[in-house]
Amino acid sequence: MSRSVRGEFEIITQIKERCQASPVVQLGIGDDCAILQLPPGELLLSTTDMLIESVHFRRDWTGLLSLGRKSAAVNLSDLAAMGATPRALFLALAIPADLIAEDIDLFFEGFLEVCHDSGAVLAGGDTSSSQAGLSICVTALGSAPATEVVRRSGAKPGDGLYVTGALGDSSLALQWLGEGRALPPELLNRHLEPTARVKAGRALARSGIATAMIDVSDGLLADLGHILKASLVGACIQVDRLPLSSALRATGDEDSRLFDRALTGGEDYELLFTATPESEGKIARIASENSLPITRIGTISMAAEEFVLEYNGNMYPLPLHRGYKHFSDGT
Repeated sequence: MSRSVRGEFEIITQIKERCQASPVVQLGIGDDCAILQLPPGELLLSTTDMLIESVHFRRDWTGLLSLGRKSAAVNLSDLAAMGATPRALFLALAIPADLIAEDIDLFFEGFLEVCHDSGAVLAGGDTSSSQAGLSICVTALGSAPATEVVRRSGAKPGDGLYVTGALGDSSLALQWLGEGRALPPELLNRHLEPTARVKAGRALARSGIATAMIDVSDGLLADLGHILKASLVGACIQVDRLPLSSALRATGDEDSRLFDRALTGGEDYELLFTATPESEGKIARIASENSLPITRIGTISMAAEEFVLEYNGNMYPLPLHRGYKHFSDGT
């Protein structure tokens, strides 16, 4: 929207009226700072992410309602990856002149909807005009007991390697959007409105099952590489176990191409975690309680920072960090 249509303070007032209350937020929108009170004995976890028009999204592909939902979800996914309970989000927007008031209303409707579903509240932020498209910056705060925070550095040789949900849908959706092809709603929604696995992440942390965990944002191999590097271990992935959705399989592409997409495609926002062999039964219960498939896709090995893919009875060593790179030169 243009500044002439609605001013900054009017935007702030209307947002404040729509925000939920929370016992964690003693003072929210309307002052120079928010004041939060964490539950006794819990640590504060924070994450910040940006979504820039023409880099992370295109407005001719996504509506503002979906964009609001995604802006909240991708940050909540980082909290889920460390087992945190979401508490508060802070949102900064740089708004171009061609956005009208109704666009901003839709964005906040989607953003606040995902906040509410996760148990978090919008506790503050900032707005500005923009001369170069819509820019979105979100900071998410969560908390967890110190003994339940899951890091990337806890994987051990012999641990199983697991992933929630399905892989590759968002990558295919992005490609087809770029090609102007019609998309099944299931695949389109996986790209435009990803789901943060907050409940599953919290359950895996609370139960002590996950020895290491990360969310899949830049691709399975790239994000697994972060776990391997932090934990000084390697991994063997059984490719034919990679979970593919029925919508992805229905595209008719050959299995090898679908599996490659599952390995390297980004923005799935599923949880990738490691767990001891004794945890199989507990993992199955968490999957059932959350109505969320959780699939064992491999094993952690001793060879530091090494990938080995097992496919059709053959072993294929791979270099680290195949996946999306924000500052890649294309080589």
